[in-house]
Amino acid sequence: MAKPDFTTLDQLTRKLAESLPREWKKTGEDIETRFRQVLEAQLSKLDLVTREEFEIQKRVLERSREKLEQLEKKVGNL
Repeated sequence: MAKPDFTTLDQLTRKLAESLPREWKKTGEDIETRFRQVLEAQLSKLDLVTREEFEIQKRVLERSREKLEQLEKKVGNL
């Protein structure tokens, strides 16, 4: 299972924390840390792949499609 992109996760948690009313931010609890914990826990339950894995599979699919088209042309010529 893929780990989340921590840069994106950091940006998301920061934006969530910034969107809260000031009264909530003064509770003493580190809101960003809590948001991050919740997001990481929920994302870990998902069956995600990394961007790199996705791009690799995308290239494999593109090559497979090209080969299929070539084979279809050969069969059509027969």
